[in-house]
Amino acid sequence: MSGVTPIASAMQQIQSMAAEAAGDAPSIGTIAESGAASGEFSTLLDNALRKTSGKQMQSVAQAHAFEMGAPNVALNDVMVDMQKANIAFQEVVEVRNKLSSAYTTIMQMSV
Repeated sequence: MSGVTPIASAMQQIQSMAAEAAGDAPSIGTIAESGAASGEFSTLLDNALRKTSGKQMQSVAQAHAFEMGAPNVALNDVMVDMQKANIAFQEVVEVRNKLSSAYTTIMQMSV
């Protein structure tokens, strides 16, 4: 069961970074598509988590402003921002799932 501890640790780190993140950086998909990624994978993942968290916070703030009757916030803008945040979150979850699957595959390999 020693293989479960690193996964649990990584998941806890991802969740804590997502909870405290508020920055703006390129998403994982944008980096993968551009091929211009320079730096460590952990840095890229951290930046993607920060951007995802920022999008979620922005969509919540915009929804709250709409609920309060702010004149410059339209319902369609709120819905679009919420969908963008949802898609970014799904992207991060899929990357996490692929990392977990890859880790499990590597741990099951015979040396």
